[in-house]
Amino acid sequence: MLSKRALNRALLERQMLLRRSSMSALDAIERLVAVQGQEPNWPYVGLWNRLEDFRRDDLTSLLRNRRVVRGPLIRSTQHLAGAEDFLWLRPLVQPALDRTLRSAYFARETAGLDLAELADAGRELLADRTLTRPQLGRLLTERFPGRDGRVLAAAMQLRVPMVHPPPSGTWGGWGNRGAVPLALAEAWIGRPMTASPRIETMIGRYLTAFGPAGVMDIQTWSGLTRLRGVVDGMRPRLRVFRDERGQELFDLPDAPLADPDLPVPVRFQPAFDNLLLGHAERSRVIGDEDRKRVMPGGAIVRPTFLVDGFVRGTWSLEGTTLLVSPFRQLSEEDAAAVLEEAERLLDFAAPDAETSEVRFVGGC
Repeated sequence: MLSKRALNRALLERQMLLRRSSMSALDAIERLVAVQGQEPNWPYVGLWNRLEDFRRDDLTSLLRNRRVVRGPLIRSTQHLAGAEDFLWLRPLVQPALDRTLRSAYFARETAGLDLAELADAGRELLADRTLTRPQLGRLLTERFPGRDGRVLAAAMQLRVPMVHPPPSGTWGGWGNRGAVPLALAEAWIGRPMTASPRIETMIGRYLTAFGPAGVMDIQTWSGLTRLRGVVDGMRPRLRVFRDERGQELFDLPDAPLADPDLPVPVRFQPAFDNLLLGHAERSRVIGDEDRKRVMPGGAIVRPTFLVDGFVRGTWSLEGTTLLVSPFRQLSEEDAAAVLEEAERLLDFAAPDAETSEVRFVGGC
């Protein structure tokens, strides 16, 4: 049986949050399988939080030289992944993308439309070139009159493996970055998608970064369903634990487990970080009451900070002021540690600012 603290320390160990790692940015992204990237700056903060001496150009260069790509992946949301991983991961998560394509948002504009025909038209329009999403939408409406080009372009990128080339995904302002460029993934990466990827590969990589975990955890993270049979087939090659509620958890046989009493430094997590989204049962890192504050309505995941390995508040950046909002009173020692790490984050996020400050908002 693994306690909540044991699961917490195991997760932080595998997420490189017990101590900053000396591995490269590419190795870290591959370790994490994929890095949440709805807003371009957040992956930079997530890597800075996990790596020694991380510089913005470490990630920007990977995006520009096509070793890392950005596109719809896990849970149909924008993620960064190593190019080699994208080639096998995108086909595996296609069922989740197809499920999104059947949602109400797409239903009216794609009703009666042959999605294979839409995909073929999109491939033809994007062959050997990059278009912005509005440009692709306008061209698609010429092929399919009377339909909303924005919805058609969004549907096409769920149906066909696509990426968003730079400057998309590179460090910049914290607001709207303008029209998103689109390119066919195979053309951008220069290699075909993996024909028959193995779901066991994905599960093993997930456990490396998020284990020990249950079947529902794997499904929540990936957006896929009906994985129980796959995990059961892997059972002879896995370690099996139970949590405090008796839920069965699986892990790789040689994966590390950290001391539950190991001291943990303060860490500032970016918005939408998979640390908070990688499990169905999230008490290993955030309590139910605090989860409602961090994820109001389910569509937002606010930036958070950890004290003793657990979420203890949120933060935001307004200009060159970093606002820290604890959920409850911090001890003097914890407040000092939060302030110190917040100042380091501010140095990374706004290094050229003539003046900057960290400000606590309530709870401290």
